[in-house]
Amino acid sequence: MELRDTDLAVPPPGVVIVYVDEALIVADKPSGLLSMPARGEDRQDCLVARVQAQFADALPVHRLDMATSGLILLARGAEMQRRMNLAFEQRIVGKRYEALVHGDLGPDAGEIDLPLAADPQRNPHQIVDLQRGRRALTRYRVVERRGAGPDAVTRVELKPVTGRTHQLRVHLQSLGHPILGDPLYAPPASAVRHRRLHLHAAAITLIHPQRRVPLGFESAVPF
Repeated sequence: MELRDTDLAVPPPGVVIVYVDEALIVADKPSGLLSMPARGEDRQDCLVARVQAQFADALPVHRLDMATSGLILLARGAEMQRRMNLAFEQRIVGKRYEALVHGDLGPDAGEIDLPLAADPQRNPHQIVDLQRGRRALTRYRVVERRGAGPDAVTRVELKPVTGRTHQLRVHLQSLGHPILGDPLYAPPASAVRHRRLHLHAAAITLIHPQRRVPLGFESAVPF
């Protein structure tokens, strides 16, 4: 159904509801907000909690890193959550991100196929691990190149085929082009200079879990 003003009499603070119907919700998460609650009383405020204050049956299906902004899906009820989880497992949900990275990223398009694993010495860091890592595949396309030398920046479109923790961030770092403002994987000066991680979930496509029709949503990139 169409999103109506009456559906959002009290919109979730800081969260834009892009779409809502009887089966799912599409929300636009700001950078700096957790997707789901974490350990600690001071880490309970999150997108899911804010949406549930308006839609009590909203359940998480996937997440974005706290520092990442953009589109995120929620299911309405346990059965819709099961169906949407299955769609993610079968990789029939399409996601497109945009990022700004340090340096002049070489080819105009390509793939990054490097396995990832948790770094046991530095939680929550992830690392490329050719022996024990799980397969991770990212496709990318250069959108724009700016500047030259140490000040060069590349805007890149990213399509993760797999969904590993910090996948896009670690894959770009592995090429020598960390994302601007990344507090975990870019040089410390980058996080000081840039006020946020320049990674945004800009588009998502899926088959409606109930009506079985294709849906697509986009979010304007804020950087």
